[in-house]
Amino acid sequence: MIDVAIIGASGFTGLELVKILVNHPKFNINYVATSEGDTTITALHPSLTKIFEIDVEKADAKEIAKKAKLAFLALPHKASMGFAKELLELGVKVVDLSADYRLALDTYEEHYCPHEDKEHLKDAVYGLPELYRKEIQKTSLVANPGCYPTASLLGLLPFTQYIDENFPIFIDAKSGVSGAGKKCTNNTHFVSINENSFAYNPLIHRHQPEIAEKLQLQSGKTFDINFVPHLLPVTRGEMIDTYALLKESIDPLEVLRTFYKDTKFVRIFDKPVDLKSPAGTNFCDIFAKCVDKKLYINSTIDNILRGASSQAVVNANLMCGFEEELGIPVIAYVP
Repeated sequence: MIDVAIIGASGFTGLELVKILVNHPKFNINYVATSEGDTTITALHPSLTKIFEIDVEKADAKEIAKKAKLAFLALPHKASMGFAKELLELGVKVVDLSADYRLALDTYEEHYCPHEDKEHLKDAVYGLPELYRKEIQKTSLVANPGCYPTASLLGLLPFTQYIDENFPIFIDAKSGVSGAGKKCTNNTHFVSINENSFAYNPLIHRHQPEIAEKLQLQSGKTFDINFVPHLLPVTRGEMIDTYALLKESIDPLEVLRTFYKDTKFVRIFDKPVDLKSPAGTNFCDIFAKCVDKKLYINSTIDNILRGASSQAVVNANLMCGFEEELGIPVIAYVP
């Protein structure tokens, strides 16, 4: 068994990490922390009563290093890089669920804040296993992708050689409210979102440069990404509708099946996909259709699992030499 720590246990992704790891055959949760500590995991999440009970500490890198070989950082951007830097210098492997290590330095600082750990930034591996499986197996620092980039990139990446980069790509994204985090805001207040839906940060969302950067790195091409996210009045789930113009007409389902023939957590469908089918799992479900040179891609994930916590555990599995599907839920009841 490998002892692991969860830092930032109070949020939705922290809870999902516990729910996966408590049944994991190789990982043992040995340390749980928040910024304040002085509570218990069942006080934070009553659903864990009689399932998993542990004191929640005030996060301290030296204490983490004494009790864990790997740490999951479910923290906001900026807060995460400080902990990651200390942990890496103490020999602890890190899976970071924030944005702090996902982007090139200039792009990160343009859209977030000054970076405080440039030394380790260059060594971070982007945690999309379908692209970087071998690199993840060798690294001590994984930058777990965001939920919107995960579903968008998995849909787009198989088609980069066919898409005409002289025309813009439009991504119409819709997420359950859990994707906005646990803190209540005007947008996520029940009265605002119930029986309602709306766009937010259209064309300027921080995940837009993440999608563009990863596409450019993989294809060598620069795409004009236009990204518009929406909140849906549902708890979890994420649907991405992507529109692009091709250089020539293709069979998109054949392209998808060929690209993902050796992957474990991507499913290809011959009809449009829905929110609930991948809920509670690490799967990304994808459908695509081409009419003349017009391409439509439809991809769905569970935003707090494949878009955060279960993907983080897949990355931890690979970092520790395990099969990537070890302990990962493949089917679950999600109301």
